[in-house]
Amino acid sequence: MMMNCRSLAVLFTAATVMAAADVASAQPAAPQEAPASAGDAVTRADAFYRHGLRLYSDKKYVEAEKELESAWELNPTFDVAYNLGNTKYQLKKHREAATYLSFALRNWPLVKTVAKLKPTAEQRFAESRAQVGAVAVTVGVAGAEVLVDGEAVGRAPLGGEVFVEPGEHQVEARLPGYETASQTVSAAKGGAAKVELPMTLAKSEEKEATPVAKAAEGASSPGGAPAAETAPAVPVGPIAPQQERSWVPAIALGAASVVGLGVGVATTVASSVASDDAHKESAAINQGRGQCVKPEPSWVGRCEQVRNDATRADTLGNVARVAYIASGVFAISAVTYALWPTPKLSGSTVALPVVRADGAGISVMGAW
Repeated sequence: MMMNCRSLAVLFTAATVMAAADVASAQPAAPQEAPASAGDAVTRADAFYRHGLRLYSDKKYVEAEKELESAWELNPTFDVAYNLGNTKYQLKKHREAATYLSFALRNWPLVKTVAKLKPTAEQRFAESRAQVGAVAVTVGVAGAEVLVDGEAVGRAPLGGEVFVEPGEHQVEARLPGYETASQTVSAAKGGAAKVELPMTLAKSEEKEATPVAKAAEGASSPGGAPAAETAPAVPVGPIAPQQERSWVPAIALGAASVVGLGVGVATTVASSVASDDAHKESAAINQGRGQCVKPEPSWVGRCEQVRNDATRADTLGNVARVAYIASGVFAISAVTYALWPTPKLSGSTVALPVVRADGAGISVMGAW
């Protein structure tokens, strides 16, 4: 089973717990964890996910909600969002259901095994969307943090609408160095409101004139101190020092390569486990003389489990491939940086004796 790869940024966001909090879209925030725990996080997320599906199949929606939320916090992928959105829908938490189902639909993979599930997602999203309002936020500066009623919903530009309860809401955009922009907007049930937040640079305090600046003003004004007297230049000679190389980029690229390799290995193992589970469950259904094309009511839950396992295997397999590619790119970049010749500084300088009313010194000038 194959799936067209999404963009590198989206797949890394889905595959690792390192970058989830900075996804630039109106989606539930996923907390960050240290890169070193990425493989363990994926494994724990898979356990939460499977337990949540079993609880959902038993119609224990409250318990399933907790398990799937834990899986989302560790590994926010489209399939987790889809099942969590369905759970919120069953609990009639329409705002959250619309948020998660919207994320799943925006990131829906091109996989035949999940194509039949998309109409259900679209229908339940439409029903939940009709019960809540939405706000489309446009911010004048990319990277600004967007908040609705004081709760962070992502960074500009947002990838989708922010779903809210009907009524008035305070929308803000914050970014260091800029004035906070805010607007109160009213969102009707089933309707959408637009918010534009242009941001302006923060007013900087006027700096007091430095003693050097004051001395310069005095020298140029009538009655001030005499201007500097410059003697003929004294040649110093050419200077061509070797520029010191910084190894920080090479270390960072090497570390990124190792992390990418670790993510690739972890997701490959998880994909293999999910694929094995799908095959085992399918075999069990066949042995019980069941089938999943038009399953009887007693087989619906187990057939959905097979589809979910197959989807998860495809998603993790593609994540692993992209992780391996990224690891190789980072490794090549690190080696290239380390072996690239260090440039030399060239040019010449001159030293100019300077005499002022308050003292004397040497001014060194040159071009490189």
